Amino acid sequence: METDLTFWGHACIQLTRAGRSLVIDPGSFSDRASLATVDAVLVTHEHVDHVVMDELAGAVVERSTLEVWAPRGVVDLLADTGASGERLHAVRGGDRFTAAGFEITTVGDVHALIHVDVPRVANVAFVIDGAILHPGDSFTVPEAGEEQIAVLLAPVSAPWLSVREVIDFVRAVRPRRVVPIHSALLSDVGNALVDRLVAGMGGADYQRLAVGETIAVTY
Repeated sequence: METDLTFWGHACIQLTRAGRSLVIDPGSFSDRASLATVDAVLVTHEHVDHVVMDELAGAVVERSTLEVWAPRGVVDLLADTGASGERLHAVRGGDRFTAAGFEITTVGDVHALIHVDVPRVANVAFVIDGAILHPGDSFTVPEAGEEQIAVLLAPVSAPWLSVREVIDFVRAVRPRRVVPIHSALLSDVGNALVDRLVAGMGGADYQRLAVGETIAVTY
């Protein structure tokens, strides 16, 4: 099976196959133009760098076929903003569903710890077709299955993580390929440093994508 994976900046990824597509985490640091064309949206958690509530709610209102899957808190906020409730689906860890022709499993329930004084919001990681893992703001490792994760979308810079943890996360998941995400706060120098460390020590092929770049993922 082959799927096109497009990077739209920060934590935003679009997956396309057989003329249908979904986008994950179209947040404030990302190019959100794909909201006008995708069939489904997956949101890992409510932080603004992962979802812009009024824009996503507006897209649901304007497009009668667009559906959203997200934690309950995100769904409630979208409904409060005017989006159609029947096309908003609340998910938590352990759920399974089909979106835009992709088979999705959710893993985990909570955002990684930033600080004990910062409340932790719900966060679900998405495993797509058993092969592509988007963890949101977490280091959630899915249970071992028959197939190896083909692509890990690995967050590499945030207030809640260290590069040491990123390397350990990559080693725990054991993907065939790592595509770094969540690095909008880094300079070019910072991105280059993270790339060298994670690529050199993670134990998987490593490929940074430019905004708008598409790769074919086979699994």
